[in-house]
Amino acid sequence: MSQCIVAHDVGTSGDKAVLVDIEGRVRGRVVEPYRPFYPKPGWAEQEPEDWWRAVTHGTRALLEATGISPRDVLCVTFSTQMINIVPLDASGEVLRRAIIWIDNRASEQAEKIMRKLGGARLFALIAGATLSGKDGLPKLLWLKEKEPQVYDAMSCFVDVAGYLFYRSTGNIAMEWSGASVFGIDLKKKVWLSSLFKYIGLDPRKFPPLVRSVDKVGTLTVAAAREYGLLEGTPVIAGAGDAPCALIGSGAVGEGDGHVCLGTSGWVGVTTERTPTGKSGVATIQSADPDKAFLIAETEAAGACLQWLAEEVYGKEKAELGVPSVYAFMDREVAAVPPGSNCLLFTPWIYGERAPVDDCYVRAAFFNLSGEHTRRDMLRAVYEGVAYNIRWLVEIVEKGFKFPLPVLRMIGGGAKSKPWMQILADITGRKVEAVVNPQEAGAVGAALTAAVGLGIYPDFASLKKVVKVDSVFQPQAENFEVYDTLFQAYKKVYRDLRGFYRKLNKDRFNRSL
Repeated sequence: MSQCIVAHDVGTSGDKAVLVDIEGRVRGRVVEPYRPFYPKPGWAEQEPEDWWRAVTHGTRALLEATGISPRDVLCVTFSTQMINIVPLDASGEVLRRAIIWIDNRASEQAEKIMRKLGGARLFALIAGATLSGKDGLPKLLWLKEKEPQVYDAMSCFVDVAGYLFYRSTGNIAMEWSGASVFGIDLKKKVWLSSLFKYIGLDPRKFPPLVRSVDKVGTLTVAAAREYGLLEGTPVIAGAGDAPCALIGSGAVGEGDGHVCLGTSGWVGVTTERTPTGKSGVATIQSADPDKAFLIAETEAAGACLQWLAEEVYGKEKAELGVPSVYAFMDREVAAVPPGSNCLLFTPWIYGERAPVDDCYVRAAFFNLSGEHTRRDMLRAVYEGVAYNIRWLVEIVEKGFKFPLPVLRMIGGGAKSKPWMQILADITGRKVEAVVNPQEAGAVGAALTAAVGLGIYPDFASLKKVVKVDSVFQPQAENFEVYDTLFQAYKKVYRDLRGFYRKLNKDRFNRSL
């Protein structure tokens, strides 16, 4: 086997260790699961040691499964979940469980920060969205206020990637895209230290910054032993999961767009500009150090199907296992007409960032009757996520003037042919699913590392590397049905947002 890169896609439910050759082809894949902890309503945490166990054990298993020699591993790199906080003391010890991206405990601190900066409306005009309890700065302020002993003992915090950098090399750093969701100047690439001071955070607790293509260090003797690799193997930073997936989609040119259907989902555009956000859409740093990444993120896409597989198709999941249960669900969906017999599902099971910026909204089935079946509910979930994606596409096109005639699809959801056709029909756009869509994050991290190693001259040259597997054209006869239901879908939120806020705000606050 030729020389390869070990890329880790460190997600919420597990790590995918993926062996990628220098032409972007997946040569092996091993999954190591772990779990989040939910100690209180709205809270979500993980054990950093679980990430480390997963990436090291996964690497050893990958080497064994593929037969590649450690001498042929060019580097290790990472694609990681973002907006995570791991507090470290001066000796590098973890002070508490990591607070992860879906955690919503810091709503009070988010509101406090926005009041200090002129109020929620002014903040949204400047930043593109209000701060929520899921954002990084409110979580750090929560740590200072609610766990001062941890905050005071914290020499610095890192995210998932930063923790793995430290365990792998002994060096502490945060990569630009991961840092951009906490607060960096996207033009100067420096921390917004004055802002941190103003809202009451210590800038000295923010780690040094590195680019995605930078060598963070090399594997230490101890780390190499756990990985099963050679001491001195380079560790290239990689980037956050969404920026890496952008690279893995091949949509790397100016104005190129893609859609991800993973646990969460998003519509993303590569651009040299740094447009001001709106409607919950944000601009963060791309994995390409010279580009920004306009991202309209929905908090739950594939997560809705995961919930359905557990709670509604649990018998089939127990009998068939994963991924066979999802193939079974795809066959079920195909038996239901477009529109799910006039049943709507809103996929906001974790609250929402975009197309609506609201941490209190929740999912629901609408217009459910005794005539509806389990199959109708299933198709309504597929369609509900697709309605959300259409809403995001409209915001990107109308609000930011980025036309998206073609949707390049990545993420595990892109493996579902019925879902891809539903998405094409609901959006009225051509849909292209890439080869190995579920590994787009790891492939993107590997290709980013390949640029860092000088294998490719720049990110533009990666556009021809990523191949399309399947193409889906919209069926005009289905669009009219979907268009009517889409208008009703958008009205649901407008009519019920006050209800959700009243129902959930006090419940969340009582848990804090």
